Parts: sequence; C-alpha cells; structure tokens
Amino acid sequence: MSQTVRHRFYLSHVGIPLLCAATVFVLFDLSNLDVILSNLLYNPDSHSFVLQHSYLFEQITHKWARIIPNWTGEIAIMGCLLSFIWPRLDPCRHARLLGVLKRSNISLVLALAARHRKDLLFVVIAFAVSTGCIHFFKSHTSIYCPVETTLFGGAMPKLEWFRNFILWHDAGEGRCWPGGHASGGFSMLALYFIARRHRWRYAKTLLSAALALGLVYGTTRVFQGWHYMSHTFWSGIVVWLSMLLTALAFYGRQALEQPSTVGNPPPACPVST
Repeated sequence: MSQTVRHRFYLSHVGIPLLCAATVFVLFDLSNLDVILSNLLYNPDSHSFVLQHSYLFEQITHKWARIIPNWTGEIAIMGCLLSFIWPRLDPCRHARLLGVLKRSNISLVLALAARHRKDLLFVVIAFAVSTGCIHFFKSHTSIYCPVETTLFGGAMPKLEWFRNFILWHDAGEGRCWPGGHASGGFSMLALYFIARRHRWRYAKTLLSAALALGLVYGTTRVFQGWHYMSHTFWSGIVVWLSMLLTALAFYGRQALEQPSTVGNPPPACPVST
C-alpha cells in the first residue's frame, strides 16, 4: 500500500509536470506557435501590442498584482520573527505582559506563529529558492521579450532558450525566459504544499488557485508583448519543481504524500514553553 501511495505521489507531483514540460517544448519551442499567438495580439499599423501602452492595464495586472505574493512573503517573514516570542514568555516572570497579550488577543497571533514556525520558514525559503531558479534561467539563457525583438519592432533577434543556454555564466542581457511576473503568481504554490503537510481538505483548491493566478499573471504580459505564452508555462514548471524539492527537504515525502482529510484538520500540538 505504501509503495502505491509513493508511486501515485511521484506520478502526480513529478511525472505530470515533466510531461507538461515535454509537451510545452514540442508544441512551442520546436515550432512557431509562440510567434503565431503573439501576432494575433500585435497591430502592425501602430507597431504595438493591443494593451502594450494601456496605463490602467499596466497598473492592475502588473503593479497591483504583485501585492498578493509580496504580502504573503512579508507576512511569512514577520511570522517567523514573531514565532520566537511566545515560547520564551515565562508565566511566572512575565505574568503581567502575558495578561496584556491575552486581553488584546495578540497572544493568539504569537501562539499561532510559534505553532507554524516551520511552515512560515518554508514559505520564506521556498519563495527564495523559486525566485533564485527563475533568475538563474533568465540570466543564463538571455532571451529577449517579443517587443524587444525584430519580429515586433525591436532591435534584438528572437532566440530559443535551449540553444542559448550557458551553464556557468550569464548568456547576455536578455531577461525574459521564463516569465518572472507569472512566477509571482505560481509562488503561491507554497501554500499548497503546506496544506498537503497538514492534510487540509482545501489543498486542491489552493493548488488550483495558485495555478490560475500564475496563468493570469503571465497571460496579461503576453497581451502587452512582454512575454510569449510558453514563458508562462515554463515559469510554472520551474516554480513547481523548485517548490516540490524545497517541500521534500522541509517536510519529507511521507508527510506530503498523505491524502487530505475530508473533515476539519486535527488540532495542532501545543507549543511547549
């Protein structure tokens, strides 16, 4: 039974993403599909993409959209710092302070942070690892965005990432592959792995929401000519695999492969003081 669960876990968490990577590579990287899709969004008369110069679109889908991953990361960092306070408050030595904290409900926040310190630290590390992987591939492939290439009014050539990849040093000035904006949405996949660890019944909902957020973030940049569609898919694949490896390092496979509970999650263990 345990082998079946393990095989199912690796099939869904490793096999399917690798199959998606192979599909994207064949459909997009070995064909002209990216350019065909971008051509549909490009106006040759104005030499610009449909929403390239839309101020409102830029604000809503590019700048404001960063709030969700940015605030999640900031809350995780603050939570990590706060998690060290509650276990160090001695009921005898800090009775008055504990009374104030309990009356103001701050104690609930501190206790929650202490109870989920590992999860908060996982979010911080997972965000850092996935962001690092995205930036590594950006600098070591040096792919230019559509609007920067000669195909759409720019001055740079369109290159394929797998032909321009250099392992040991930067490949050039291009920074368009994989999609960085999409990776911000996909970074919310960290919450899915936390849900898997705690066997929360909403794990699949979090998975769907994170994938949808990344696709929306990436697709909006395609409409503006700042990415090809495949850049979004590759961003999701890179973030997923980096998040998975980080989650396995933090929690271990056995904690992640257990099925979600149907009812409410079991109560957390009390925090020792």
